Amino acid sequence: MSDECATHEPCCSCCAKEREAPRAKGKLAWLIIGAAALAIGMAAERLFEIDGHMLLAAFVPGYLVLGGSVVLKAAKNIVKGKVFDENFLMAVATIGAFAIGQYAEAVSVMLFYQVGVFFQELAVGRSKKNIARLMDIRPDHANLQIDGTTAEVPPETVRIGDVIVVKPGERIPLDGVVLEGESMLDTASLTGESVPRRASAGDRVLSGCVNQNGLLRIEATQTYGESTAAKIIDLVENAAAKKAPTEKFITKFARYYTPAVVGLALLIAAVPPLAFGGEWAEWMRRGLVFLVISCPCALVISIPLSFFGGVSGASRRGILVKGGNYLEALNDPDIVVFDKTGTLTQGVFKVTDIRPSTGVSAAGLLEAAARAEAFSNHPIALSILSAYGKDIEKTGLSGYDEIAGHGVSAIVDGKTVLAGNRKLMEKMSVAFEEHHGIGTKVYVASDGRFMGCIVISDEVRPDSRGAVSAMKALGARKTVLLTGDDPQVAEAIAGELGIDEAYGGLLPQEKVARVETLMGEKRPKGKLVFVGDGMNDAPVLAMADVGVAMGGLGADAAIEAADVVLMTDEPRKLAEAVEVARFTRKIVLQNIVFALGVKALFLALGAAGIAAMWEAVFADVGVALLAVFNAMRAMRTR
Repeated sequence: MSDECATHEPCCSCCAKEREAPRAKGKLAWLIIGAAALAIGMAAERLFEIDGHMLLAAFVPGYLVLGGSVVLKAAKNIVKGKVFDENFLMAVATIGAFAIGQYAEAVSVMLFYQVGVFFQELAVGRSKKNIARLMDIRPDHANLQIDGTTAEVPPETVRIGDVIVVKPGERIPLDGVVLEGESMLDTASLTGESVPRRASAGDRVLSGCVNQNGLLRIEATQTYGESTAAKIIDLVENAAAKKAPTEKFITKFARYYTPAVVGLALLIAAVPPLAFGGEWAEWMRRGLVFLVISCPCALVISIPLSFFGGVSGASRRGILVKGGNYLEALNDPDIVVFDKTGTLTQGVFKVTDIRPSTGVSAAGLLEAAARAEAFSNHPIALSILSAYGKDIEKTGLSGYDEIAGHGVSAIVDGKTVLAGNRKLMEKMSVAFEEHHGIGTKVYVASDGRFMGCIVISDEVRPDSRGAVSAMKALGARKTVLLTGDDPQVAEAIAGELGIDEAYGGLLPQEKVARVETLMGEKRPKGKLVFVGDGMNDAPVLAMADVGVAMGGLGADAAIEAADVVLMTDEPRKLAEAVEVARFTRKIVLQNIVFALGVKALFLALGAAGIAAMWEAVFADVGVALLAVFNAMRAMRTR
């Protein structure tokens, strides 16, 4: 097992080609030299029929070339208190073979072992390179515009508000807003989608996308460290640190398993000669074979690599998973809870109806609401401002107060104007006429007098119904809709999409309470998955077994609070995430069954004296190599 593999945590930063190629060539050169030294020793034994110390001297050079590093690592690890690793097992087994006069077999086994490790490192390296392709989103430079000229600078030096120029074929280095120009952007490395997206003046663009054809001038809205590309790179590189329960079990299993089989090997070597008068050399050989077979490296290498491959495979499909623990949790969705606005719906609101009260004009009602909402960035407020369509003189506005889960209050030309839901009217003791149509209702009052109701509608995403049905097909027992919107709207959306339960009119703390209740209803091994827009659902995202930020790419709240981030505005990606998780688990189970099955078979053969050192090395390195190749499939989910 290589030094990199010994950590059991593959990382992307170590797979640069300039490092891998020379190291692989150097390893191959040592293998060739060691093989030649072994051939010389075997020729001396067979052709010149030497024996004794001369024969030992003939094989020692080959052993030092092939096994010197293994013995040295074993010694260093013993000093550090790490006794029972693969290096220790191989060193004891081959030195033991020397002790019983099996010189050629000892060196041959070390050669076979090093050849297996060489191919194993190539396989792991190949998987790392596949993962590293995701890291191509890292920008090389930024073209900073200064006084009409541009200069290439490191992306880390660009500040918020600076203007950068992105030429055709270049990767956008920082998140920003297009000031000038129009182009098609390749977003495949971020979203997994092959269809380019158009960007023009006023559009928000994300770092990591490739500008295909036009020249763009972009104002940076994030520093490089806070940009989308940097966050994705950080998430993928650190995903291995959050181990799945299966990984933790394998690590714990190896901690107890290896000392146990070392003890069994000692018993095999010592008990029969002492108790039954067997030949010491033969039983020592069996014990040494048993020792080589016992190493669990196939599990401790391939299982973490499987989960890491699953994480990287999901990333290439536009799904960011923060660790193997969350990927494994996605296997068993029992209750799936959806937020509404921006998750199952487009989050693009439009005023669809204006219902003024008696004595109030529709224009007057809309103007009052627009002036009260003038300082708000909430989507509902923006839809009212868009419908009003005029510039608002803000000199007559003061006392703006946004009341969470209710609406806004503002002083407009000396009058207190309220604009919000029915809870705001009730809270402020305003007598109002409730509207029962479908849509989000904004009730407006001025100095305690009810002015009327503005109805705002949000469009359901095209694939929302398919996403809900797909989750049910994947085993979700119950689907739930939680929203702060009107309960009638919640019921209508739930009915349209086939969602089992709907709860509307919820304040943020009421959402938390509802999720706490649902957590108590899930099956023992089932998981509660919450899917939200990541903007105002951070407490619920953190509480769920798996918090999923839908369409939240680039939003700080989504990246920080969620365990999984779907990088497109498509709810169907949640079902894809579950499919990736299940494919990864399938590979993990295959590797566990295969590795333990082959180990058990060869351990029995070794104890019985049927398996030789060659078979022992295959049961160790060969099985590990095959398991690694199988683990690499996790990156190629379809």
